[in-house]
Amino acid sequence: MRDVIDLVGAKTEEIKNGYDIVHETVHQFAESLGNAIDAKDTCTSSHSDEVAVISKALGVQIRLNPDECRALHIAGHLHDIGKIGIPDSILKKKGKLTDEEYEVVKKHPVIGAGIVGPVSVFSGENGIAKMILHHHERFDGKGYPAGLKGHDIPFGARIIAVADTLSAIMQDRPYRQAMSFNHALEEIERCSETQFDPVVVNALIEIADDVQKYLSDMKSYNEEDLIIKDA
Repeated sequence: MRDVIDLVGAKTEEIKNGYDIVHETVHQFAESLGNAIDAKDTCTSSHSDEVAVISKALGVQIRLNPDECRALHIAGHLHDIGKIGIPDSILKKKGKLTDEEYEVVKKHPVIGAGIVGPVSVFSGENGIAKMILHHHERFDGKGYPAGLKGHDIPFGARIIAVADTLSAIMQDRPYRQAMSFNHALEEIERCSETQFDPVVVNALIEIADDVQKYLSDMKSYNEEDLIIKDA
């Protein structure tokens, strides 16, 4: 009987190790794709990395389980993958977009979800594809592409929405200057309950000091220093 227990334990460890290898491979692939999207526009350098790390840190702070936090990390890297279907003439435009151009940009969540949706590990009701599809929804129902409201928006998408906005408004654009971290945080707080889920906003406030340190010096600040509670 002891031999059977030991064998089961050994096989379980093999499966776990195999799962860890697969997860790390998927993560590295997602990170590479995210970096490729960021490379299309010098204004968005490091954006996908920032969204991935901040999204996962928010998930940890909210006490999601480890698998959910890992999914958030991958979805953060891939949230803008649909921009590969948006013309460079729009993405790299030096100036404010026209209404027609903005409507084209708004297609990128649908394009992105269509790209990753066929991958079985990314599918599911609250999976990575749905996070990508709905990361531009608003808590008040005035977002896109589906106009979902409140808790009808997948929780992962609500988390990525906050991380995405924080990173984006702290980066320069041709039509506006980057905000400081404190001003960006104030803007997100101001939009709590309208654009953003207040639960996620509160989580960001709770880890704000660590997020600011991470964003100010990404090269020397260890990701695990931010995600200190990760299992």
